[in-house]
Amino acid sequence: MPPDPAEGRRLGSPRLRVDARRNLESVLRAAREVFGELGYDAPMEEVARRAGVGVGTVYRRFPSKEVLVQRIAAEEVAWLTARAREALYGPAGPWEALAGYLATAVATGAGRLLPPEAFGYAEELARVPEQRLSPDAGVRPLDGGEPPGAAGVPDADPHLLLQLLAALVARAAAAGELRAGVTVSEIVLVLTAAVPPSIARGAAATVAGAEPADRLLRILLNGLRAA
Repeated sequence: MPPDPAEGRRLGSPRLRVDARRNLESVLRAAREVFGELGYDAPMEEVARRAGVGVGTVYRRFPSKEVLVQRIAAEEVAWLTARAREALYGPAGPWEALAGYLATAVATGAGRLLPPEAFGYAEELARVPEQRLSPDAGVRPLDGGEPPGAAGVPDADPHLLLQLLAALVARAAAAGELRAGVTVSEIVLVLTAAVPPSIARGAAATVAGAEPADRLLRILLNGLRAA
């Protein structure tokens, strides 16, 4: 006997759940792309267009643009934090750990999605000598407690990310492998320097065999490394 349509609506159709999940993934993927290229001021209509859904679908999942922005920023901060922790406690040497982390982060474009407050935190850390110079500066939350998550995402606190980056900077500086005067603020600027995909595609078309993002990263890393 065929299933009762009313029963399917009451319990929730598996097909509808699959479609809803697919729409959510499309919206999040499009939001990362749009905000990464155009910044967080980009309109929700552009997110919907690239996701291939109506703008009403976007607002059903995210009641305001601020909620969507918080979700994207939280996920990117959490991802960058996990990679920073791996770099800090991994087997690579001081410079290789920092440069490898930046290469990974810039390649994904995640740094372009940092929330604006991350820049303020970076300046705060750069002004505090013990935070700037101690190789252990990145392993403690600023307030001495556990870092809160954002938008339900663990490790999405920019404070923790910036402290981990400060520790990578301090370790490279202590080894004499970082140019004098470089602070976590400069590292954050490098993170945001990924070439947006649309620009990279256009540049690659005009410079045969070139990878604009790779060229930019090499230039930046050469500027950071001690002579």
